[in-house]
Amino acid sequence: MDSNLRPMSQFSSEDEERDFWTTHDSTEYIDWSKAERDPTFVRLKPSTRTVSIRLPESLIAALKILANKKDIPYQSLMKMYLSEKVKEETSTNVHSSLD
Repeated sequence: MDSNLRPMSQFSSEDEERDFWTTHDSTEYIDWSKAERDPTFVRLKPSTRTVSIRLPESLIAALKILANKKDIPYQSLMKMYLSEKVKEETSTNVHSSLD
């Protein structure tokens, strides 16, 4: 099947690659039968963006106390809490839409 595959393009940015894959079928470029099942990407870091939000000082103080007890930076704790809540809400919405 390799002989039928098209050559892969080189992309100058993630946006360019995203646009490409939006309009192209990956099976024309990749033999998925050779793909590793459940790969681990130990050095992969998700793209991040800085955001600014206003929080009550009492909430920040409480987060800092909790983070100190867990021995982690308070901003990391905030990311963990946000991630957990988004996953919870997302799974709840998925389950409720199935009813």
